[in-house]
Amino acid sequence: MHFIGIIPARYASTRFPGKPLADLGGKPMIQRVYEQAGKVLKDVVVATDDERIFSCVRSFGGQVVMTREDHKCGTDRCLEAFEKIVAQDASIRQEETVVINIQGDEPFIQPEQIEAIESCFNDPTTQIATLVKPFEAEDGLAALENPNSPKVVMSPDGTALLFSRSVIPYLRGIAKEQWLQQHVHYKHIGMYAYRTNVLREITQLAQTPLEKAESLEQLRWLENGYKIKVAVCHTASIGIDTPADLEHAIQFLKQQNKQ
Repeated sequence: MHFIGIIPARYASTRFPGKPLADLGGKPMIQRVYEQAGKVLKDVVVATDDERIFSCVRSFGGQVVMTREDHKCGTDRCLEAFEKIVAQDASIRQEETVVINIQGDEPFIQPEQIEAIESCFNDPTTQIATLVKPFEAEDGLAALENPNSPKVVMSPDGTALLFSRSVIPYLRGIAKEQWLQQHVHYKHIGMYAYRTNVLREITQLAQTPLEKAESLEQLRWLENGYKIKVAVCHTASIGIDTPADLEHAIQFLKQQNKQ
């Protein structure tokens, strides 16, 4: 099986314009994501619609392709990038290739997380894979209830049943303050991997009611009958959605450098 990591990176962002180029410990954030992914993956490509990001990736020696500006989600951008990669390299056997969609705002992504999502494809029936991490008691109720941190519930065979910005499951009859002690709740880590034929199929699907309600594109796939295999990891993840998140990441990096 051949794995290709694609990092969608837009300059425009409602909450944090120019986020991929934000300085994080002397490097732009997109470079940190790229370098982390490259610790596991031989092939890593940034997919962008902005010349500034394109030039930045080229400056640190990364692979990058320009994509259209009108993509509504990272999945669509991944498909365009993959098709451009295939057009340039006829040796790629698409039926044996999996595309890993790596979020451009996860500069601390760890090799074991990528390896965990790769392992999902040891099962030949896996169509799509993603990652989750258990909430810890010390995370606190505020983290569990944060709508910017989607939750996941899974079936016994490790496939996703539902994603939601609300807390799932709701523990009836138990005080909220006790939820993290009484049940394992899972935080979604927004990395996806797709077989290339499935990637093409899901980008052709129309938006669905659940997706519109929650603003979570993976619900479109579930509503259309696709199975999402879930790998559980225990590595801390720091996604950067706002300038305040960046400040938190800078402090986290300083602590890492001291160790």
